[in-house]
Amino acid sequence: MEAYCFKCKTKREITHPEATFTSNGTPTTRGICPVCGTALFRMGRTPAHEGLTAPETTPKASAKTAKAPARKGKLVIVESPAKIKTVSRYLGKDYKVEASVGHVRDLLKSQLSVDVEHHFEPKYRVPNEKREVVKKIKTLANNASEIFLATDPDREGEAIAWHLMEAAEIDPARVRRVVFNEITKPAIEEAFAHPRKIDLCLVDAQQARRILDRLVGYSLSPILWRKVRGGLSAGRVQSVALRMIVDREREIEAFTPVEYWTLDAELLPQGGKKSYLARLLKQNGEDPVLNTETDINPLVADLQKAVYTITRIKKGERKRSPAPPFITSTLQQEASRRLGYTAKRTMALAQQLYEGIDLGEGGSTGLITYMRTDSTNVSKIAQEQTKDFITRRYGAGFVPETPNEYRTRARNAQEAHEAIRPTSVERSPESLKDALSRDLLRLYTLIWQRFVASQMAAALYDTVAVDITGKTNAHEYLFRATGSTLRFQGFLIVYEESKDEDAEEEQEARIPPGLEEGQPQKLVKLLPEQHFTQPPPRFTEATLVRALEENAIGRPSTYAPTLGTLQDRGYVLRENKRLIPTDIGLTVNDLLADHFPDIIDTGFTVRMEEDLDRIASGEQGWVNIVQDFYTPFAKRVEHANEVMPEVKVEPEPVGRKCPDSGHELVIRVGRFGKFISCSGFPECRYTEPILDKIGVACPKDGGDLIERKTRKGRTFFGCANYPQCDFTSWKRPISAPCPNCNGLLVLVSKEQAQCITCQNRYALEMVQPEMAGQFE
Repeated sequence: MEAYCFKCKTKREITHPEATFTSNGTPTTRGICPVCGTALFRMGRTPAHEGLTAPETTPKASAKTAKAPARKGKLVIVESPAKIKTVSRYLGKDYKVEASVGHVRDLLKSQLSVDVEHHFEPKYRVPNEKREVVKKIKTLANNASEIFLATDPDREGEAIAWHLMEAAEIDPARVRRVVFNEITKPAIEEAFAHPRKIDLCLVDAQQARRILDRLVGYSLSPILWRKVRGGLSAGRVQSVALRMIVDREREIEAFTPVEYWTLDAELLPQGGKKSYLARLLKQNGEDPVLNTETDINPLVADLQKAVYTITRIKKGERKRSPAPPFITSTLQQEASRRLGYTAKRTMALAQQLYEGIDLGEGGSTGLITYMRTDSTNVSKIAQEQTKDFITRRYGAGFVPETPNEYRTRARNAQEAHEAIRPTSVERSPESLKDALSRDLLRLYTLIWQRFVASQMAAALYDTVAVDITGKTNAHEYLFRATGSTLRFQGFLIVYEESKDEDAEEEQEARIPPGLEEGQPQKLVKLLPEQHFTQPPPRFTEATLVRALEENAIGRPSTYAPTLGTLQDRGYVLRENKRLIPTDIGLTVNDLLADHFPDIIDTGFTVRMEEDLDRIASGEQGWVNIVQDFYTPFAKRVEHANEVMPEVKVEPEPVGRKCPDSGHELVIRVGRFGKFISCSGFPECRYTEPILDKIGVACPKDGGDLIERKTRKGRTFFGCANYPQCDFTSWKRPISAPCPNCNGLLVLVSKEQAQCITCQNRYALEMVQPEMAGQFE
């Protein structure tokens, strides 16, 4: 038996047909499309209806007595209450704007809520706290002539719009879907001029993701509770991210340093006054062997006798292009490197900037475009406005000949979106100083600078490479010095992208002017230097987000929650920006890797993301995707329940007794790091912080200064004798005393320290050289 599938736009054979009746007693057959999973419906009696009793019908009211509700006005539903005033102001009095406050329906938390026996049908429920919201929206919708669902412009927002329609029982024929990437009058007017229907393919993709994550989480987490301890969790994306962190930690543990040497020569041009450094590249045309000190010593001895001459000078030009405007991942990375913000903090601040700030213009004003995006696209209007701004502020020479275009790095990026940018480039950071809090202003400044720079001309450098030949009786050596001079600032006048904490600094020589080919050079000294290869660095939040993005793991909306879950569960600690797996994190990862290797494999996760993208584009049905995953997965779960060993991770004892109960004190891991608690928990709830001494005496009472954290995770330094001593400092104290007054010095930058008593500043290299550049 066939029925027409509205999604496939063709007839399909009905799978799992079920004979039923409509409310007025008409026989029908319901089933599922075998291709896309959409519900199919066909009118008419079949042999399967024989023996079934049709429901009793109630006569309908006549046309004269049945009155359609008198509807007037237009209802707009947004996600955030912060948008209501702004959107109302732009649309006018004919529109009533209401907020859903995020999702209004979700799967039940108390159970799986997915019927694995019947096409993975989800069981949704309106939470208690949202019932009044839904009731109000339903009443308003019944009285409105048109309903506009203006939830966020991504899959999650599309799903929220659909759930709103379903939960409030709104007739789909009266629903209009509108999306805007920025909360500005032109963007909102454009969106309402071109409404559309809800995109059910995007809804299906979000629903499939939610169901897959529920199947994984609600299957694996109970196993961990039984085999390890309660309160643990596993997830489709979170467990892959944990594996990446654990694998990196083990790479570091297994790493064996390899010794190598470099050899620089300090040379002085004949008749010159300034010397420069050049590095040894070749010996007799071959790469020199510089593995050990034994290799380097004969070269040093031979080179002391060499005659040095410039044999080649190559001059050129280097162009440095600006970085593209921010997408979600790069914003999180740069905010981490430059501002020290966590991904969660960055997204919370960006949400405020997007939803709007009161600038005294009669309501909130959206300051940036939507912050969950993986596209570097920029609208033509924004490019033109920025071009005019750059011309007025910096000059026509800073505008590129043609607008800069950027290729999106993320695989399967949603190109319909825009990059993260200011809604108006005219709102410079300095103009918003009085309207924004410190943290909001810092993030807005970063977004504004990055966007403006992305639309500017490239920076230009004059480059020079100097080859110097050193000749002895037995050998010929080639040294090279390279350098560059900034000729035109270009975008650098506004912004320069920061580097990862582990990026190697490019060493360039300061080459003096006036060098000529054939000019003799005098050897001032040779500078051999020993090095050792370094292990791969631990992930920071910034580098982990980049790795997730490069491997197409997760989506822009998942990066921050994933990082937060790993730390909340105690799987990972964040110390000096580095992500370090805990004992429990290592244990959970190893158990999952042994029994569910496919689930925490990056390749599997990438393929699953691609399948979700195919659902979103309408190429594939979501039921088949979920079925293909669940069939083998369920067998692994059953097997793991039987054979996975119990691994109880015991907390580390401190060696002291609890002052309240007399039980042993142990070290536990919480969402904010390690702490000491009673082993008799939960009967005894005694806790104390772990004192992280920094080796500096308190200037007030001589006690130990320790590193602490505020409730929001900000680091500060205080006396261990608190509350008897109340000394605190936001800046890290150092052990060296002030050369002027013997007071306490604190770090004010990576290179400078300042006395808290006399306020004098000193180069860290002078007062405590071993700490120079160590801390931010």
